[in-house]
Amino acid sequence: MKKHEDISRRDAMKMAISLFGGLIGTTLGIPAVAYIIGPALKMDKANWIRVNSLSAIELETPTLFKPRVTRQNGWVAEEEEVGIFVLTEDGRDYHALSNICTHLGCHVHWIAEREQFLSPCHNGVFDKHRYVVSGPPPRPLDEFETKIEDGNLYIQLPAIKRAS
Repeated sequence: MKKHEDISRRDAMKMAISLFGGLIGTTLGIPAVAYIIGPALKMDKANWIRVNSLSAIELETPTLFKPRVTRQNGWVAEEEEVGIFVLTEDGRDYHALSNICTHLGCHVHWIAEREQFLSPCHNGVFDKHRYVVSGPPPRPLDEFETKIEDGNLYIQLPAIKRAS
């Protein structure tokens, strides 16, 4: 039989301190890392926002509404106002259009006399149904998905896109 060497008191203390320190580091480290990188890994879900009552929407005329929404971006919650033009021609089908020009991001205005949306960004013009009539906008105004519940119109805002 071989005789095992005795461990010195100093070596035993080193091992105990190392094990205890590693246990504490692991116990605190894993939740800390999850806390720091967790928001970046979360996928923002699209959410439904109440625009207004259906009775407030005029027939055949785009009506501007500005619901306030709260967007969560990591640890920061920001409240913002979203401009939405709502159009219905029959009181059953509703179209919700962004009031942001697709050229430079200016706010478009409805000009009732011309039945067009006008953007002050280089005079972009859109028709009543969101399509580009003239000017530099590269594409139509953005349209949001809509739904009706309990006599109210809701739009679905897209999820926040994060940089890759």
